[in-house]
Amino acid sequence: MDRRLEEKRERIALKISLGAGVLFVLAELLMAILSKSQAVLMDSIYDASELIMLLFSLKLVPLLYKPVSEKQPYGYSQVESLFIAIKGFVLASVTVALVVNNVQLMFHGGRDIQFKQIAYFELFATGLSVIVILILRRLNRDSNSPILKTEMMEWSIDAIASFGMSVAFLVPTFVSHPWFDALLPYLDQIIAIFLSCFILPLPIRAVLTAMRDIFLMAPEEETMVLIKDKCEPILKSYHLHETTYDVVRTGRKIWISIYVLPNDDYVSVRLYSKVQDLLEEALKNDFSDFYIELLPDIL
Repeated sequence: MDRRLEEKRERIALKISLGAGVLFVLAELLMAILSKSQAVLMDSIYDASELIMLLFSLKLVPLLYKPVSEKQPYGYSQVESLFIAIKGFVLASVTVALVVNNVQLMFHGGRDIQFKQIAYFELFATGLSVIVILILRRLNRDSNSPILKTEMMEWSIDAIASFGMSVAFLVPTFVSHPWFDALLPYLDQIIAIFLSCFILPLPIRAVLTAMRDIFLMAPEEETMVLIKDKCEPILKSYHLHETTYDVVRTGRKIWISIYVLPNDDYVSVRLYSKVQDLLEEALKNDFSDFYIELLPDIL
C-alpha cells in the first residue's frame, strides 16, 4: 500500500478511536457518578488514561512515515516503541492504584449500588466496543501498525470487561440467599479488583515487548521461528548453509540481516541478489514493513 494512503488510514482510524473513546469515557463517568460504582469508575479512569495517550499517538503518526536518512538510519520507529512502553507503564500504574483504592473501600464496609442499571449500561458499552474493533480491524487490514494493534487490544479489553461486568451485575437479580446478600456491599469492589487483575498483564506485556525493541534485542521466539521457516528452504535450495540471523525490530519495522558462509573464495553478486529477492517475496505476506539483506560471512 502507498505510504501516504497508509498514513491517512492510520490517522482516520486513530480519530475514530479517539471520538468513540471520548463518548465512552463521558458515558462511564456519568454512570459512575450516578451509580457510585467503583467498577465503572475504575473502567472510566482506565479509559481516560488511554484517551490521553491516544492524543499523543495522533501527533506521533506523521513522524513514523518520514523516510530514513543519514541522521536517522532507523527513521523514527524507536519513538513508537518508546511511546508504547510509556503508555503501557501509565496504564499498569493506573490499574494498580485502582486496586489499592478498592481494597481500602472493602475494609470500610463496601458500598450498596443499583446492579441492574449498571448491567444494562455495560451491555451497551460492549456493543460500542465491538463496533469500534470491527472498524479498526478493517482500516488496519493492509498495514501492520503497532499503535492500531494496541488500540484494538485496548478496545478488546473494554469489550470483554464490559460484558463480564454486565453478567456479574445481573447475578444479584437471579440469586437470593442470606450468604450472598451479605456479600452484596462488596460485590462492586470484588468485580473491580477482578477486572484489574484481568487487565494488568496486557500493559505489562506491551512494556516488555517495547523494551526489547528499544534496546535492539531480537524479537520474540515466535517471530524468529517464522522468519527462519520462511528463509531456510530458499537458502538450502541454493546450497547456502551455515547461516546466522541478526534480527531487530524498531516499532513496526523489522530489520533482517542473514549472513552466509561462502562456499569458496568467490561470491556471486548476481546469486545473492536473486536469493535476496526471493527472500523478500517469501516474507512480504507476513511482514508489511521490513528490510532484508543477504550478506557473505567473511571471517
